[in-house]
Amino acid sequence: MPRIPIAISACLLGQQVRFDGGHKNDAYINGTLSTYFDFVPVCPEVAIGLGIPRPPIRLVRQSEAIRLVGVKDPSVDVTEAMQAYGARMAVELQDVCGVILKKGSPSCGMERVKVYASDGRSLDKASGLFAAALRSRHPLLPMEEEGRLGDPGLRENFITRVFVYHAWRELGKQGISPGKLIAFHSDHKYLIMAHNQAAYRRMGKMLANLGKADWDTLLPQYENELMGALARPAKRQQHVNVLQHLLGYLRKQLDTGDKAEMVEIIEQYRQGIVPLIVPITLLKHHFRRHPHDYIERQVYLSPHPHELMLRNLV
Repeated sequence: MPRIPIAISACLLGQQVRFDGGHKNDAYINGTLSTYFDFVPVCPEVAIGLGIPRPPIRLVRQSEAIRLVGVKDPSVDVTEAMQAYGARMAVELQDVCGVILKKGSPSCGMERVKVYASDGRSLDKASGLFAAALRSRHPLLPMEEEGRLGDPGLRENFITRVFVYHAWRELGKQGISPGKLIAFHSDHKYLIMAHNQAAYRRMGKMLANLGKADWDTLLPQYENELMGALARPAKRQQHVNVLQHLLGYLRKQLDTGDKAEMVEIIEQYRQGIVPLIVPITLLKHHFRRHPHDYIERQVYLSPHPHELMLRNLV
């Protein structure tokens, strides 16, 4: 499989770029994920010249604005420098298909970064300035904090989005024709349905009028619906619905015993007794015995390499 480019906070790769000269090396990122992704390290604070080590900075609310200033010396204000760097990197990072950021960082934190008053009181929470600048210019780009990747559901959802985003970008490089768009949508049908059925229906109506559509308007709308749908992690009942749909393609091929076993496994997944990988594996087994061209192309059954074992815990 092609290695997918992902931007990442440099400290998570073990680079000693933290304010104290340390790092936040992440074993899962540097071990498991490094097999499939090419990491593009970024450290906004070093990039704008703050040095290593450096006095810490934090978000401070001043009137209606949030500024990025020194903790011990509030006269050190790097707000504009950080925003400008974020805008520049939004252009330079156009080829990445995902971003992993350091949680809690006043520059890189996606959310829940502490915002202080001028007198040091904790007020509320916001996004780090670099993360906010990147997200404002690439709202559909999959982004996640390394801390949230410890949650099996969020981890599986993020990596699924990265692979789909990469597939969409590759399709764009080839040139998207009506036929290719229909094929892409068809291959991703059940994956989209598992995440957001309402979005799937809207996308279906969108493609039903391809002949009358303004192509330059339709493609951005489709991408927005696609990535917006996948941004919502699929719930257990939505997976059950898709699994039952897929089982329907085997209704004439399976005998009574195999059908009953498949129904039971899906029910065990619904109850949380077995993880998603169990009914998926059994379905794939039956489709190997009874091949179906349409189902064979369904991304839902293998949205990412099985070696990542992402569905073993969801």
